[in-house]
Amino acid sequence: MKIVVIQGPNLNMLGHREQNVYGAMKLEEIHSQMEAVAKQNNFEIEFFQSNLEGEIVDKIQECLGDADGIIINPAAYTHSSIAIRDAISAVALPAIEVHISNIYRREEFRQKSMTAAVCTGQISGFGPFGYHLAMISMMQMLGELDALRKAQIAQQQVAQA
Repeated sequence: MKIVVIQGPNLNMLGHREQNVYGAMKLEEIHSQMEAVAKQNNFEIEFFQSNLEGEIVDKIQECLGDADGIIINPAAYTHSSIAIRDAISAVALPAIEVHISNIYRREEFRQKSMTAAVCTGQISGFGPFGYHLAMISMMQMLGELDALRKAQIAQQQVAQA
């Protein structure tokens, strides 16, 4: 099974920008930890980061038929992008929205997520550890969905016999 991790604008600057808000960990370090968890659990993982809204929409659309789940930090686009929201909704894959900071304790304009309502869940405020929580959650969800599909197939085979 494959998980695609999509990172929005300015996340390539982690470790450099506003360390008091986002911490000192770089995006590459977060991805390295996620990759280790995926490998230990026999999941394929792919990483994508862009500062451009259209590229993020394209990547979400590419997940259709290529991925089983999406972990996304839309970053600043969380609060403004109907296009990203619509793309997540259109692919209809399990999706978890992640935010390093607690967006509900920040400026008022950051407290509204345009994308959360079309995601399976949201993890906010746990720092880089939020990505680990998202990995555990996504692997659990995908495992349950896989077991359900297998049970349905077995039930259909019994009914046809």
